[in-house]
Amino acid sequence: MPRNKDKKRCGWCGANALMVAYHDSEWGKPVHDDRVLFEFLLLEGAQAGLTWQTVLTRRENYRRAFSGFDPKKVVRYGAKDVKRLLADAGIIRNRLKVASAIKNAKQFLEIQKEFGSFDRYIWQFVGGPSPRRSPARRGEGGKSIDHKINTMKDIPAMTAESDAMSKDLRSRGFSFVGSTICYAFMQAVGMVNDHEMSCFRYHTVLKLSIF
Repeated sequence: MPRNKDKKRCGWCGANALMVAYHDSEWGKPVHDDRVLFEFLLLEGAQAGLTWQTVLTRRENYRRAFSGFDPKKVVRYGAKDVKRLLADAGIIRNRLKVASAIKNAKQFLEIQKEFGSFDRYIWQFVGGPSPRRSPARRGEGGKSIDHKINTMKDIPAMTAESDAMSKDLRSRGFSFVGSTICYAFMQAVGMVNDHEMSCFRYHTVLKLSIF
């Protein structure tokens, strides 16, 4: 069991050790590493219609199956790889989701070429310059949104920001990027701070959200 086991946590993480560890060390912490951003984009797409715990228990299997979440490797996957993935009991064997991961890797690399990094592109949806402008200069971009959550019922399923992100990603050829999926991605990578204000991680994440 993770440290701080007696601390107040967000209600959604429950008592599952893996979920608690994820909540305590990752959820809501701002991410600016492109490989990690691709990882969460792939995993959130895989979650569609399922619970996050279902995906989280398979995370290491996904890391092995999808070449350490390296988009440059995933984009080269062909029919043999698709067959391998669909036979892999360690991941969610959904043909559409597998195809989407490979397709999204291609679009992910295109965004890196256009903006210099996926990080510069994606963080603009929380207050930075428009993602349709020329590539942002280093240091530009948005800042995490603090929703000041009291209880789980205050957490939205989607927002205007996730709507805009979803629309732009889909226009660029991404799939499994509906607004609800985009909002879960935003929560995971710290674009929004949806920790309950009574949660011991709230203020820590809040401090990390200013850059």
